[in-house]
Amino acid sequence: MLFSLFDALSEYYSGFRVFQYLTFRAILGVLTALVISFVVGPWMIRRLSRYKIGQQVRADGPQTHLTKAGTPTMGGTLILVAVGISTLLWSDLTNRFVWTVLIVTLLFGAVGFVDDYKKLRYGNAEGLSARAKYFWQSVFGLGAALFLYFTAMSPAETTLFVPVFKDVTWELGWLFIPLAYFVIVGSSNAVNLTDGLDGLAIMPTVLVAGALGIFAYATGHANFAEYLQIPYIAGVGETVVFCGALVGAGLGFLWFNAYPAQVFMGDVGALALGAALGLLAVMVRQELVLVIMGGVFVMETVSVILQVASFKLTGRRIFRMAPLHHHFELKGWPEPRVIVRFWIVTVILVLIGLATLKLR
Repeated sequence: MLFSLFDALSEYYSGFRVFQYLTFRAILGVLTALVISFVVGPWMIRRLSRYKIGQQVRADGPQTHLTKAGTPTMGGTLILVAVGISTLLWSDLTNRFVWTVLIVTLLFGAVGFVDDYKKLRYGNAEGLSARAKYFWQSVFGLGAALFLYFTAMSPAETTLFVPVFKDVTWELGWLFIPLAYFVIVGSSNAVNLTDGLDGLAIMPTVLVAGALGIFAYATGHANFAEYLQIPYIAGVGETVVFCGALVGAGLGFLWFNAYPAQVFMGDVGALALGAALGLLAVMVRQELVLVIMGGVFVMETVSVILQVASFKLTGRRIFRMAPLHHHFELKGWPEPRVIVRFWIVTVILVLIGLATLKLR
């Protein structure tokens, strides 16, 4: 909106041309989302508390979590509002990538909203049935994959690129559709599984989103893409603004979600943010790098898979409790220690992921 306005005004005053720079608008995206979070956050927390929209705690979870019962949840709505407004203000709204990632993020957020609502409405921690949740995630994930496939304007948009090995590529053809679907839906569920401690999921999300913003900028810039020997995809650089908005909104939410949390993200935030990260990785053709940078999300998901498989096959549990962060809690690690150490691991993994830009 404002981008279009300032772009038109640049014909009359050259100072407005600064808004044509992606990096400048990405910074504005960060700051706008951050300010919205700071301004709206306290009001939203008060409203959630007034209407008793409080967290339902699993009866079989760590006993230390019982004190969290009643803490306002569905705070992910704040993130979506901040990201949505900031993206609409500073993005080029004629760009198909921007609309795709924004709409898909909101749709996954809607699935999470219904899930959270059912948990609160019926007073239990189950919410939307696993089958219904997965069905709607699949509908929206598959829809996004099909849209990207049929609107692709170059072979690079549907080719799998292996990091580090510059000559190892695979033109996927229609196989792009199941790959994109798996990455989007898998990432959505992975972030949701990680969202179990105060601030545990949001900081890795911020770090990975920022890194994907760097990939998006380089991938959408012909000269940088050629220099770094990564795929060039025209127009995808505009998603840098969305990434910036995600970073700003995430940091703003962390202000209220840091231990001890004043508000929880809820599925409305976790499912949406995970889908956004997966879709961004698909757009910039860095699905494999996402696995590296989002290693904490991967470990949390794998821990659940291994735990369930082991119990069904042998009757024994590998971990004291899954997802993985609960295992460390039951080993005696204080919650803040688990959180910060997982953050540190994410910083390391994100740096490794970024290093693949030069390792070719």
